Amino acid sequence: VWNHTALADFILLGLCMQLDTDTDGCLHTPMYFLLSQLSIMDLTLNGTVVPKMTANFLSGSKFISQDGCAAQVFLVVLVGGAECFLLAVMAYDRYVAVCHPLRYPMLMNWEACCLMTLVTWMVGVADSVIDVGVVFRFPYCGSPQVDHFFCEIPALLRLSCADTSLFQDFIYACCVVTLLLGVIVASHARVLTAVISMSSTEGKQKALTTCSSHLAVVGLYYGGGIFNYMHKASAGTPAGDRAISTFYTIFVLMLNPLIYSLRNREVMRARKRVLGIENLKEKQPEHFYSL
Repeated sequence: VWNHTALADFILLGLCMQLDTDTDGCLHTPMYFLLSQLSIMDLTLNGTVVPKMTANFLSGSKFISQDGCAAQVFLVVLVGGAECFLLAVMAYDRYVAVCHPLRYPMLMNWEACCLMTLVTWMVGVADSVIDVGVVFRFPYCGSPQVDHFFCEIPALLRLSCADTSLFQDFIYACCVVTLLLGVIVASHARVLTAVISMSSTEGKQKALTTCSSHLAVVGLYYGGGIFNYMHKASAGTPAGDRAISTFYTIFVLMLNPLIYSLRNREVMRARKRVLGIENLKEKQPEHFYSL
């Protein structure tokens, strides 16, 4: 009696629902492009550490090949170094937006933004190539047990029977340079001065929200990662290194989306458009009026 056709396939509309957001002009700015790069780096770092850690926990197997260990070191150093410099670029973006708003389209055009982003990735790649090449040339004649939940340079250097002090001094120097760059560029001293002198309350609140979010991410990420690499492998303890690594490779990455999105009106407004909340609010007065 009923005319029907058997369903062979289904259509998923998950990404299609976000088309309105993707075409939202207010999110097509250098700041959100840099945030997208930060998200890619966070996902890469999380995907490098967490799946292997979870698989080892569930299966009970704690083995990892030398190639797999080298891949983890390469990706962690690449993304970690690139993210440090990306945070500095994001600080410069906020500085120009607040202190030189009229020159912002010229100083932070798409060409300059893409070039600075490319440089951050290239610095991360160069750093990781050097570190992997040096770390895996050291002889490891002791126990193969790495007292860590993933392959990280300080944990591996403890197993080497060679003198690694020169390489550790090199890592320390790189961390100092990176830390100074982050502190100087991300200090926001001039940004805060400009914000305080603003006459517009709305503009002051928006600038403070953006800057405070960035400072929170910088403090959390730099604090954990830099501290873990600035002391020598012999000076730290495996338990302490594991705690710090868990903090900046898992928990900070989980907090970044919350820090940058929940306090951002433009992102929340775009989210409401995706969920249809704004359209619902706009239609409700007419609906109740017609009743």
